[in-house]
Amino acid sequence: MPRATNNPASRARRRKIMKAARGYFGARSKVYTVAKNTLEKGWQYAFRDRKFKKRTYRRLWIARINAATRMEGLSYSRFIHAVAQKGIGLNRKVLADLALNHPATFKTIVDAVKR
Repeated sequence: MPRATNNPASRARRRKIMKAARGYFGARSKVYTVAKNTLEKGWQYAFRDRKFKKRTYRRLWIARINAATRMEGLSYSRFIHAVAQKGIGLNRKVLADLALNHPATFKTIVDAVKR
């Protein structure tokens, strides 16, 4: 009996990998095995860095809020604690945006928290 290799599916799988590897340098875009290894490593980095991006943005927001609150004579930790106690439902992303783009509005929030 002849050997069955399911050639159409195998070729489609390889074609998918080679198409995804376009734009890579040298063997990374020409040789299937090298392209597959490169893509798998790239997908690992992509998965990891999707998580890391969230951490990076949170650090940025905290730094912006801290800088703005210190200009008002308050530390970041005391400000966030007071915001939570007052029941102000703004997260760090919104607070950082206010601190950067709408300083007058941020100042009113700080004043409301100080009382």
